[in-house]
Amino acid sequence: MPSHASPADYNSNPIVHRCVRLIAELSSHVPFTVCSKSAGCYVKNKKHFLNQVLKRPNPKQSGAEFFSSMITNQLLFGEAYILLIMADNSNCELYLLDNKNVSIISSDDGYMAYVYDVNNAPRYYPIDSFTQQSKVLSIKNYDPNNPSHGLSCIVPASTAIAVHNMSMQWNYSLLKNGARPSGAIVVKDSSRHLRDEQFQRLKSEIEEKYGSSMNAGKPMLLEGGLDWKEMSMSPKDMDFSESKDSSAREIALSCGVPPQLLGIKGDNTYNNMQEARISLWEETVIPLLTRVTDSLGHWLSYWLKEDISIVFCKNDISVLSEKRENLLAKISNISFISLNEKRAMVGLPPVKDGDKLM
Repeated sequence: MPSHASPADYNSNPIVHRCVRLIAELSSHVPFTVCSKSAGCYVKNKKHFLNQVLKRPNPKQSGAEFFSSMITNQLLFGEAYILLIMADNSNCELYLLDNKNVSIISSDDGYMAYVYDVNNAPRYYPIDSFTQQSKVLSIKNYDPNNPSHGLSCIVPASTAIAVHNMSMQWNYSLLKNGARPSGAIVVKDSSRHLRDEQFQRLKSEIEEKYGSSMNAGKPMLLEGGLDWKEMSMSPKDMDFSESKDSSAREIALSCGVPPQLLGIKGDNTYNNMQEARISLWEETVIPLLTRVTDSLGHWLSYWLKEDISIVFCKNDISVLSEKRENLLAKISNISFISLNEKRAMVGLPPVKDGDKLM
């Protein structure tokens, strides 16, 4: 089984497409900030040149477009490749590499490199054997069977995707037949048989006059001795509808998207849509963004020879603001802890005379 999804899954399956686009678009609009290390801790440095690089990684792409495409690659292929082009320690650009053109080579003497091959013109980006650093950064999902590459979140749902696609094809075929089950033309006299030329003529006429969805509902004219017998479907045969919804739920869960947000019937895990949105952020988007910012910060620190960290502020995420306000109100009403203890609970530094009970 491949460790990445087929592009056809993203292009043709609406559940896969919506899940990936939803996560990528939400993630790409969260602003990143560069922090520099000072006195043993990281402090936001709004004057750092990398802030502008994150907003516009290269002349052709905005930050939102760059990170949306990067996260889409990570979800579909299990990994995303970013190339660093440096002019000096205060000027650089970031480019997203096409996964289909990237490979990793290694030799017996320990040489390893990323190879980016476009139009049979390969470019080699060595990987340091000690630090494992390269001008190409690979941000990947863990794959226990192949640690060098990432595992797409779509792969575990491959069976569900196939079932969902077949269910849609079933509906399409049924509509082409007038949304009715098919039937059979039967010779009334069991002792008679149609000659080969009669059978072929009848088959051709049926395909020509009744085979299109435009001909749905037209009456069928049969010659003497022939009868039409309609074949009905049992309730068990109609279970494909429930199977379609079930496979859609499995695809959504594999991507980390609450099925309720996709309007899938029969799924009411959360009391309301607000809870489902909060779950999407807290269980999928925020962990994904944390992994991306940690990888970028560590990688850029090495090449810039500067200890930096890239962070994003959860307080800037509007869907989480109501939950945070409720938390702050509860902490504020606690009477048996000090002000500094309350501030520590929400990640704020202590203040003078804040250790006394109020």
